Amino acid sequence: MQPVIPRPPLPPGPYLVVGLARSGVAAALTLCGRGAEVAGVDSGPVASEAFERLLAAGVAVHAPHDGVDLLNGAGSVIKSPGVPKEAPVIAAARERGIPVLGEYETGWRLLGEHEFVAVTGSNGKTTTVELIGHLHREAGVPAKVAGNVGTALTGLPGMLAPGTVIVAEASSFQLEDTEAFAPEAAVLLNLAEDHLDRHGTFAAYRAAKLEIFARQPNDAVAVAPLGLGVEDLGGCARRVCFGAGPEAELADRAGQLWWDEQPLLAVSELGLRGEHNVQNAMAAAAVCLARGLDPEAVAAGLRSFRGLAHRLEEVATVGGVLYVNDSKATNVASALVGIASFPGGVHAILGGRSKGGGFAELAPAVAERCCAAYLIGETAPQLRHDLEPAGVPLYECGDLERAVSAASGAARPGEVVLLSPACPSFDQYASYEQRGDHFRALARAL
Repeated sequence: MQPVIPRPPLPPGPYLVVGLARSGVAAALTLCGRGAEVAGVDSGPVASEAFERLLAAGVAVHAPHDGVDLLNGAGSVIKSPGVPKEAPVIAAARERGIPVLGEYETGWRLLGEHEFVAVTGSNGKTTTVELIGHLHREAGVPAKVAGNVGTALTGLPGMLAPGTVIVAEASSFQLEDTEAFAPEAAVLLNLAEDHLDRHGTFAAYRAAKLEIFARQPNDAVAVAPLGLGVEDLGGCARRVCFGAGPEAELADRAGQLWWDEQPLLAVSELGLRGEHNVQNAMAAAAVCLARGLDPEAVAAGLRSFRGLAHRLEEVATVGGVLYVNDSKATNVASALVGIASFPGGVHAILGGRSKGGGFAELAPAVAERCCAAYLIGETAPQLRHDLEPAGVPLYECGDLERAVSAASGAARPGEVVLLSPACPSFDQYASYEQRGDHFRALARAL
């Protein structure tokens, strides 16, 4: 394993926590539990359960409120990842010289006794952090998965046994707020156009992602795919590459994974479906092996890990038709890998809320693998326009229930009805999980 990198203390209180969803609530409760004076603010309403928990803990809650006048009593601001840097209270705090610290870095600083493995990328983060946690436990090392999945980082201080390794997903929103963050191990899975509605340009999005490596010291580990320009990653950590080329330390050679010039296991033995999951598995194995985990335990964990809900989750087989819930595919790149996971006969359900950008990149895969596409949500008209060159039937269904009904009526034995939306869910659902749960229920009701 690795030595823990020293972490700086938090800036001084009193603290104003901006954004009172999951991460902000966790930060406010933890800071208050440490004896700090804490106020919380949100530009919208706060969920009643969270509101009551905060008040019971002694956190002053202001919502809906822009928070600017609350800066007069604040020593530091703790910013939730969902709050844009342009928000009036954040901009005003920085203009006044008040420290602004992201919730993710706040948690990392408070967990200074634990090794930290951070994972970022446009796609595959959640599957990969869960797999890394699984591989650690397979090797007898306690691990806790956190960040964008499960528990917010700031909810973990005081909750973990000594020696527990934290494996945390890191979004571009979280990473753009970092200033001292330097994990013992960092993984970049891939980069594709995403979140342009927040970052503005792909260059800004990429720069936010690369913050994961920027301050790593020499004894840390930095894992990235071959061909991504590892020389540009920043930081001083040991570089570990995965991929199919001879330079890769974790290499795919003719369907066999190798590490340190020794065979690890055959690709066909992996417990996950799809070429994209081969890449996720390689990244997870690379970081675990570079950290010193036993190769036999890593190989055993790669065989036994079966994936997660909402990620190519096979939810039902009805009349010989397989129904697959890939609701976590909230951008074009992840929908592409979902469609590519099947050789053909796909009835694809696509659509939701727009993130900016178009869907033309989907057309070749839809033409090659899909029998038809069933379009839902606010992006349905744009999807219809962008997918017309694919030359397959396109049906504007409006909602998921109509789409599943239409797809199930058209699909034949041996074919697949795949929910891989290429869009967030927030036009019709509270989360991609809720959308996926609805799809699962609809499929099983057939």
